[in-house]
Amino acid sequence: MAKAIRLLPLQKYLRYLRILLISRGYFRNWFPAGLRYFLYSKGLLEVNVIDVKCKDGSITHLPPKLYELLLSGLLDGLFKDLNCKDGVAVARGFVIPFRELLVSECALDALGYGWKYKEDYGYWFKNNVRFRHMHWPILGVFDWGEYDALNVKNKVIVDIGAFVGDSSIYFALRGAKRVIAIEPHPEAFKEMLENIRLNNLENMIIPVNAGLASKPGRICIRDVDVVHTEGAYYRLSECNSKIPAITLGELIDKYSIDNNAVLKMDCEGCEYDVILNDYEHVRVFDEVYFEYHAYITKISIDLLLKKLSRDFVCKIVSDNEFYKRLGFNKRLLGLIKCTKNR
Repeated sequence: MAKAIRLLPLQKYLRYLRILLISRGYFRNWFPAGLRYFLYSKGLLEVNVIDVKCKDGSITHLPPKLYELLLSGLLDGLFKDLNCKDGVAVARGFVIPFRELLVSECALDALGYGWKYKEDYGYWFKNNVRFRHMHWPILGVFDWGEYDALNVKNKVIVDIGAFVGDSSIYFALRGAKRVIAIEPHPEAFKEMLENIRLNNLENMIIPVNAGLASKPGRICIRDVDVVHTEGAYYRLSECNSKIPAITLGELIDKYSIDNNAVLKMDCEGCEYDVILNDYEHVRVFDEVYFEYHAYITKISIDLLLKKLSRDFVCKIVSDNEFYKRLGFNKRLLGLIKCTKNR
């Protein structure tokens, strides 16, 4: 029995049609290539690559994701042309290699927000800020206002879950005195080092390849070759990992952190372990600003707020575009800002 095609909303079908029609100007075999992609997108055909014959006569093997990205970019006016021979998409005043579009999962959105790509040096840039690759958290920090509610000027920031350095670089550029950037994932950490160097912030940001926990030990990392860490809580566990778990007490002692510092946590669940089990060190900070992940931990945020109310005044501050785009229930995901009682 043939597999039934699930009907899509009319707008999505119209976009499929528009993508197919625009491909006529770039691919000589536009119809069979488009049909192959459509069947793949509906789960009716297993496809690793889509072979397209470009208008210059060259044949290019595009992964389905890249096929869609290229044509979506053309449809939305983000690309002016495709150069299949050189493997680049032509934007306005610059080009982006096909391979970069596959690595940078939000490239099209970044172009829409004014980010550009410098092929000669291999980085994205806007307003003198540079990143090796483009990830969703970068847009969250620099374009969607994720940390606009936090005043970091002349303060020491302990950045837990620094990922590729997006928030740490933002804090440094906003006038932080010093940023201690904690990131356990080895590939994300490696990319963070590149981004710190690209922005000439080696003297401002101290990178630490570790995971935060309420007690010492080792952090187990899954998918060590994948940079995307959203939704991955790297918790304390018995394993052969070389990534250490570090405690707030150790960070406070090692880096001489005083009570005027800010603690930022976006560690996909470690905030529950640290706030509930190592509160004596959390209360050292003047401000605590963290993303909570009740959808991962299955623990109510009320427990965190009750604990923090001993010393802080807290409020949810996730009414910005970043969280609106995510579409999560506030009880499951959001940002909380806590300021020490005066």
